[in-house]
Amino acid sequence: MAKALLGYVGGPDPRLLAEMRRLQQRVQDLESELLRMQAENEALQTVADHEQLLRIDAAQAVPA
Repeated sequence: MAKALLGYVGGPDPRLLAEMRRLQQRVQDLESELLRMQAENEALQTVADHEQLLRIDAAQAVPA
């Protein structure tokens, strides 16, 4: 009787399982997006650092 009142009869709710799978997939998608954006940010930072070094070198160059 207690199991029936608490909803344990018949196993887990399929809607709840489907929602959990959907949320797990969403988390995986967001984690993948985060990794992609971090890699893109690192690449952009490398380019920016390189351009800054070029500007410093050009500013310090002595005209011939």
